[in-house]
Amino acid sequence: MTTYLDTPADLLERVGQDLGTTDWMKITQQQVDLFADASGDHQWIHTDPARAVNGPFKGTIAHGYLTLSLAPVVSGQVLQIRELTAALNYGLNRVRFPAPVRVGSQIRATVTVTHAQQKTSGVEAVFTPTYEIDGEQRPACVAYVIVLNS
Repeated sequence: MTTYLDTPADLLERVGQDLGTTDWMKITQQQVDLFADASGDHQWIHTDPARAVNGPFKGTIAHGYLTLSLAPVVSGQVLQIRELTAALNYGLNRVRFPAPVRVGSQIRATVTVTHAQQKTSGVEAVFTPTYEIDGEQRPACVAYVIVLNS
């Protein structure tokens, strides 16, 4: 489901509301390996399937920051602002990774507008994507993502 808004100012009326839930996304070993190359984090729990099968997660897991880095994809699936000039990442307030994402599993996110305020340069909004793992009770990631929308 995608929420369509006319202008960034429409976010002010959406505080406390869910914008929608993304499609399921499968996490692959190739994604994890590419993220390891980009980030320099080649810890074996992410990149060595043969060793990881005997590790604490019984297989490789995605980097928490890989899950978090899907925030632009997630936001784009659930929100479209028609008269948007730019959406600039401003930062993060809080990020938690309650459960590991095993390679081969599927995740999706529900995005909530947690806060929004008018600034001189646009609307500063705090979006909270909550990443769910198919078949798991605990979420993979919950974050407060700050975006300046103009």
